[in-house]
Amino acid sequence: MKADLRKEIASYSARRGVLELVTVPPLQYLAVDGHGDPNTAPGYQDALASLYPLAYALKFLSRRELGRDYTVPPLEGLWWADDMAVFTGARDKGRWAWTLLVLVPDWLAAEHVEAARSTVARKGGAPLLDAVRLEALDEGLCAQTLHVGPYDDEGPVLAELHERFVPEHGLRMTGRHHEVYLSDARRTAPERLRTLLRQPVRPL
Repeated sequence: MKADLRKEIASYSARRGVLELVTVPPLQYLAVDGHGDPNTAPGYQDALASLYPLAYALKFLSRRELGRDYTVPPLEGLWWADDMAVFTGARDKGRWAWTLLVLVPDWLAAEHVEAARSTVARKGGAPLLDAVRLEALDEGLCAQTLHVGPYDDEGPVLAELHERFVPEHGLRMTGRHHEVYLSDARRTAPERLRTLLRQPVRPL
């Protein structure tokens, strides 16, 4: 049977308009870093053009060599800036830094990633292939919600999450703002986009 990690991990489910606390287990991802407006920065498209071929090569390796198939999970991103107000206020995307992520099953290890990397390298066309790494992320306790609509409408939701919900629960923000893109933006109208918004937190 084909595994679907998004459905198996409880913290990958959220409800629109409901702010809640969840515990995210330690997970591993393919990860690549960049900076700037995702709509215009060449590095963002180069990152996608490198991340996805490696993610699919890894999936096919798992199915072929380990007999374990899975659905490649949706794109995710960690976002930050020197002034976090650029997310909830001005939304100055040129000042954003980011790490794009694709979740990797726990039965795969670094040697599998390197074997898949070699396969992608032989085909070419992945400009940042060498920059993609396997990274463990242990976010633990997180505040999160589901946003439905255009990405540029996230600001008020994030302000509610960061400025009201987190302090009201005696918490402080830690780690990076985390988004999980449950919809494919290439095939989904902006008003129907579903994005999980997650913020790691710790007690004060």
